[in-house]
Amino acid sequence: MTSTLPAAFTERMQSLLHQDFEAFLESYRKSISHGLRVNPLKIDRDAFITLSPFELESIPWCPEGFRYPDGARPGKHPYHACGLYYLQEPSAMSPAEALGAQPGERILDLCAAPGGKSTQLAAALQGEGLLIANEIHPQRARALSENLERCAVQNAVVTNETPERLMERFPLFFDRILVDAPCSGEGMFRKLPEAIEDWSPEKVTECHHMQLDILDAAARMLVPGGTLVYSTCTFAPLENEQSITTFLTRHPEFELIPLPHPEWFAPGQPAWAKPQTDDLRLTARLWPHLLEGEGHYLAKLRKKEDGPNDQRPPRRKEKRASKSLPAGRKEAIAAWQKFAVEVIPYTAKRLSDESAFLLFGDQLFYSPAPTLNWDGLKVLRVGLHLGTVKKNRFEPGHALALVLSPEEVVGHANFKADDQEVMRYLRGEALLREGEPGWTLVTVDGFSIGWGKQADGQLKNHYPKGLRWV
Repeated sequence: MTSTLPAAFTERMQSLLHQDFEAFLESYRKSISHGLRVNPLKIDRDAFITLSPFELESIPWCPEGFRYPDGARPGKHPYHACGLYYLQEPSAMSPAEALGAQPGERILDLCAAPGGKSTQLAAALQGEGLLIANEIHPQRARALSENLERCAVQNAVVTNETPERLMERFPLFFDRILVDAPCSGEGMFRKLPEAIEDWSPEKVTECHHMQLDILDAAARMLVPGGTLVYSTCTFAPLENEQSITTFLTRHPEFELIPLPHPEWFAPGQPAWAKPQTDDLRLTARLWPHLLEGEGHYLAKLRKKEDGPNDQRPPRRKEKRASKSLPAGRKEAIAAWQKFAVEVIPYTAKRLSDESAFLLFGDQLFYSPAPTLNWDGLKVLRVGLHLGTVKKNRFEPGHALALVLSPEEVVGHANFKADDQEVMRYLRGEALLREGEPGWTLVTVDGFSIGWGKQADGQLKNHYPKGLRWV
């Protein structure tokens, strides 16, 4: 691996690391560290430790994070399809953990795909408050939406917008913002060799300017007293210490605050930026030769209460977008209520605020922020996708199945994780089974995985075609 590293990259790293350079190079000869993060929206940490079919080693900077050994394939286990955990590189668990999201807050994950940090933030919110997860690239935004769905997130809105467009709509709106910025990817060279081919000194400079634009937009959207975490997966000082120094020069209303886990994270380097400021030691670098993980950089900032932009915009009465209120909304809610009372009566009572139902075409959602106007924004998901409204009936969505427990449904079919029927279900096959006719929640060891429909001695398969295993 070390022989394939770009010469300009290794020369720069040698000039920065001096006596640590050989240890840094040696890290590229070691195998990468594999990680998964338990999803507390589906199972708590201790219960998963008891249940896990994999050997686990705790990750010190993330209470729900674990390493698993080479050879284990947690992505091919039914528990992954149930959303019990998210596969995530250990160092990548640090930014969302550093943000410190609290239940009830308004959180923005500005560069969110593929969803590891968003699902981590959603878990911290515990179903309370609002998470807007944004991704500018359409295909990556769809993957982000699918991962939030799999992890049973109910209070997230997925947008496919530029930071500038969001800034126009949400000035001084968010309590906390995470900017896991697009970068040159140097910290991923060991994990993703294709990142080496895409690297160049010019890309480092290009990313630096892009990062500053994104941070400027984030600054405008954060409330006074709010918290901003900036992170990259690169070693380049231009994209790390220098991006933060330039941002602070532009935005004196922000100040750096300490990060947790100094025993694991090395301090940022003031000498690697101009002008030099000792406060850069409050930022953090995650080095692959000093911990079991890939390269990362973190900075945590607070927006001062008395900054120049500390006045919220005049509060205006917001109306739901006209596109969210088609003529069939009343009929759609009635179809949902009929289905819910028959199939999931407990949930019917929990999801009963009529103002929270949003209808986009024939798709019905339950929104965590029904008063917000989404008109004119590219939105992929507005809260919990309940299902599809069809003529005289309601067909429940996959997202709805994943947030349910067996106690909430009238009928469910449970299988052991090692039962071959589970594999058949994930492949989209019908299962021979007797039971009460109608919609049935399919569970694995008691954890929901999808819908089936019982009829004529078989459980017809409603696992989404795009997710089926081959």
